Amino acid sequence: MMKKKPLLESIAPSFGSSLAVDDLKTFNATHPASWHYHPEMEIVYVNGGSGKRHIGNHMSYYADGDLLLIGAQLPHFGFTDHLTQNKSEVVIQAREDFLGTDFFDAPEMTHIKQLLVRSRQGLAFGDGVKASVGPKIEALLHLGTFDRLLSFLNILQKLALTKDFAVLNAEHLILESKPQDTHRLDTIYSFVGTAFMRPISLDEISDKVSMTPQAFSRYFKQKTGKTFVQFVNEYRLVHARKLLAEGHLSITDICFAAGFNNFSHFNKTFRLATGKSPSQYRNEIQRVLLP
Repeated sequence: MMKKKPLLESIAPSFGSSLAVDDLKTFNATHPASWHYHPEMEIVYVNGGSGKRHIGNHMSYYADGDLLLIGAQLPHFGFTDHLTQNKSEVVIQAREDFLGTDFFDAPEMTHIKQLLVRSRQGLAFGDGVKASVGPKIEALLHLGTFDRLLSFLNILQKLALTKDFAVLNAEHLILESKPQDTHRLDTIYSFVGTAFMRPISLDEISDKVSMTPQAFSRYFKQKTGKTFVQFVNEYRLVHARKLLAEGHLSITDICFAAGFNNFSHFNKTFRLATGKSPSQYRNEIQRVLLP
């Protein structure tokens, strides 16, 4: 039987440090991604590889690595697994008040304070920022505690000053430590993550959280701002984009591998979400990824 992962993740900085800095590639191999949150902000640098982002209500696909800043209490899944083919995944976690409650009120910290406010929606940074800041994040693994702290502040300042970022979770899904809601969403998201390749009825998913289909539909729309069908189709489209970028399967095979049981519906849904047909998307992404 699969052991249930904690919903509220406990972060423990190393002795003598205010920061938790880890390379999670080996960790994730034995601890599968789960829907979780924590009171710490989190910077994630994925060096190479491709995978999925699920942050708050946002789902998308990344290619050739990623650089993310996730604010406190913002729920998310892990970003790498055995299929990602990344070189490393370095994660930095720290409380917003790790230097004291008033530290970021200092005038020199104005830009970083604004960054921390923006981070509560989840931020993904562009390729230029990723290329310049990523190595600095990896270098934290090998620094002493004082130099690591100074370098971390420098990283925050660089992220604060760039305009090359995208806001991911525009709808502000932040969990305020309600265990019953967190448990339900974890159950729903984890189930969809394993079953999206096949039809999922409202009866089946509502039974997973001991609700009637009608009550479940109202609850899910209230908590996420979208219907369950919209959510599942978004998850399928994210997976389809990943398969299209990898280029191994035909578009027809990808349609069914992503959980769509009708090719015409897949094409229509994909075009509505991306503005492109699956074949156009594949051609464009491969031009970007191929040298």
